[in-house]
Amino acid sequence: MLDLSGATILLTGGTGSFGTAFVEQVLTRWPDAVIRLYSRDELKQSETRGRFGDRQVRYLIGDVRDRARMSRAAQGADVIVHAAAMKQVPACEYNPFEAVRTNVLGAQHVVDAAIDAKVDRVVALSTDKAVNPVNLYGATKLCAEKIFVQGNAYAAQSSTRLACVRYGNVVGSRGSVVPLFRRQLAESGRLTLTDERMTRFWITLPQAVDLVLYALARMHGGEIFIPKIPSMRVVDLADAMAPGAPRDVIGIRPGEKLHEVLLTADEARHAVDAGDVYVVLPEHHWWEETAGHADATPVPDGFEYSSDANDWWLDEAGLREMLATTDGLGRVSGNGAGAPRVPVPA
Repeated sequence: MLDLSGATILLTGGTGSFGTAFVEQVLTRWPDAVIRLYSRDELKQSETRGRFGDRQVRYLIGDVRDRARMSRAAQGADVIVHAAAMKQVPACEYNPFEAVRTNVLGAQHVVDAAIDAKVDRVVALSTDKAVNPVNLYGATKLCAEKIFVQGNAYAAQSSTRLACVRYGNVVGSRGSVVPLFRRQLAESGRLTLTDERMTRFWITLPQAVDLVLYALARMHGGEIFIPKIPSMRVVDLADAMAPGAPRDVIGIRPGEKLHEVLLTADEARHAVDAGDVYVVLPEHHWWEETAGHADATPVPDGFEYSSDANDWWLDEAGLREMLATTDGLGRVSGNGAGAPRVPVPA
C-alpha cells in the first residue's frame, strides 16, 4: 500500500507534461504531502506556481547537471521521482554531449544525491526508445536505466531503493504527434507521415502517473516496470484526427523506428508478468538477497513486447474518443478510451 501522507517528494523536471500531471494527482490524493518541484525554467515555474500555489509545492530552480544543487534539493526528501531529461530526438542528435550531460550524468547525480541523503525510494522515467536504441536519446536513456538499476548496489548499506518505469508515447504531450498533426492541419490542411506501416505504444499522462505510483508501492530496488498498454497505427491516428485529409509520406527520419519495443526477448529471461505490468528484474547477485514479486509469473522464453505484435489495439473509434477528451497536454478526463490496465495503489 502506498501512502504519501506527510511525505516530502522531490520531482525533477517538475514543470514538464508529466510533472504537472504528477503534482495534480498527488496534491489531490495526499493533501498534506509536500512536493519540491525542481527544474531550470523560471518562467514555467512561475506559471506552475500560478496553477498550484505554494502551500504544498516548493519551487527549486536547479539543473540535474549540477551535482551540488541536486544534493541540496534531496536533503530531507522521502521520495524522488526523476522526470527531467532532454527528450527531443533531433535536439539530442544535434547536441549530443548536452544530451549525455542531462540524461546520463544527470541520472548519476540523482542517484548519488538520493543515496547520500538516504532517500527511501527513487523512481526514474524511461522510454521505449531505450530498448535497442537507434538514436542518441534512446542510448542516453538506456544508460540512465543501467545507472539506476546498478545504483542499488551502491545503496546496499542504506535504506535507499531505486527503480525505473518504461513506457511509450504519451498522447497529446508537448512535442508528440497529436499536437504536430493539429498544427499541420491548422496551417495547411495536410498531414505528414513518415511511413504508413508505423505503430506506436500509447499511454495518457494520468496513466503514466499511475504507473509511477504503482512502482513506488511495489518496488524492491532494481526493477524496470513496464505497463501493458495499447498500440496504435499512425495511419489510424491520422484517420481519427482528419478523415480524408491529404497526406504526404516522407520516409522514416534518421533515428526513427517502424515499431517500438518495450520488452526484449533477452530481458524476458529475467522478467515476470505481474498482471497489469511486466517487471524486468535485475540480473545482479544482490537481487537474490531481496524479496519481491513472488506472486508474479515468469514470462515465456523468447517473449518480446513490441508495438506491432501487441494483442491490444486502439482502432479509429477508440482513438477518436480519446482525442475528444484530451486537452492538448495529454490529460484525459474520466477513464479515456483504451485505458492501460495500470492499477492505482490504495
